[in-house]
Amino acid sequence: MKNKQKKELAVCGFATVKKLEKNHPEKITRLFFTEEKAPLFGGLCKKLAKNHGIYNMKPAEELEKLSGTVHHQGVVAMIEAPEVIPLDSDITDSWVENGENAVLLDRIGNANNFGAIVRSAAYFGIKNIIIPLDEAQSTITTSSYRVAEGGMEYVNIYSVRSSARLLEAVKGKMLRVGTDLQATKTVSELKELVGATGSGATGARGKPILIVLGNEENGISDVVRQNCDELVIIPWAGMGAGIKSACIDSLNVAQAASIIFYELMK
Repeated sequence: MKNKQKKELAVCGFATVKKLEKNHPEKITRLFFTEEKAPLFGGLCKKLAKNHGIYNMKPAEELEKLSGTVHHQGVVAMIEAPEVIPLDSDITDSWVENGENAVLLDRIGNANNFGAIVRSAAYFGIKNIIIPLDEAQSTITTSSYRVAEGGMEYVNIYSVRSSARLLEAVKGKMLRVGTDLQATKTVSELKELVGATGSGATGARGKPILIVLGNEENGISDVVRQNCDELVIIPWAGMGAGIKSACIDSLNVAQAASIIFYELMK
């Protein structure tokens, strides 16, 4: 939940706030917690007091109002509303130079899915995530921050005005791999694709990978699909025998992301 007047974002959830305390305590300007959780944040309260920050004990109902959710888990930290960094050629050139992989989200609209993707990306060491400046795309919110379980502290979120133009700009520099239900290659072949380009993920020099994840309902858009070098699919039981899966459309995009990131890491 954002406080537009103070330009703050409420960060809630025990694990999320603890990761924030560990990695960037300086971001926290105000801290609120229930009596039950008070003993677990003594160290952070001392840091806030030293830096003239505010901390206070409040009932769970007040924390719900502050965070806009019942899932606050007894603690809410207020931070300055994060700014999503506009992506430019200097940044993408540094990815190419350093062999860093990246993920492009093509209108992932659900904040929980966005947060879960961030969490998986952080877990598998993918620190560059790109989102389009589109109303259909979720961004950094209280919900996505909480679901990321501290993952927001380990990734960089960038924005682009046009996903298609980004894909055009990195053509020949990064291997652009889209996820698509009509693809003929499976995610298990990512290992060969990575090896063929000498991606930084393998410690060799060459093209890093740009993974494109599509919208929950419609997948990647046509214009994005046309600008991918490769398309991959996560196989379902019976796929090799030509058996259609009754549940293929129900695989959550965040679950799919975890599988893809794992295969990329391999």
